[in-house]
Amino acid sequence: MDSAEDAGPRTVDAGTVPQHGYTSNKEAYLRRLKRIEGQVRGIARMVDEDKYCIDILTQVAAVNKALHAVSLGLVEEHIGHCVVGAASEPDPELRAEAIDFKVKEATDAIGRLLR
Repeated sequence: MDSAEDAGPRTVDAGTVPQHGYTSNKEAYLRRLKRIEGQVRGIARMVDEDKYCIDILTQVAAVNKALHAVSLGLVEEHIGHCVVGAASEPDPELRAEAIDFKVKEATDAIGRLLR
């Protein structure tokens, strides 16, 4: 987050790429997600080939663990970039509002991950 105006939903000027907390690690996230995608395809293939259910469940658990790792990384990036960015807003009223908004976003996201 670059300013308090980023506290909520916003529009981006044409040709402008928003900078998110994960931007510097985007390629690593994409590699991990492609690997997970391959694992999911492998699970589908196992089901199609009537593999033993416990072996399939083992692979499902591995995918879940990998997705949780991606999720935790994104939460960490959000807190380190967006919440900290909100705290650097010079206007005290806007700062408090921006911090509250970004913390609520993080809390809601964590809640969704725990369901």
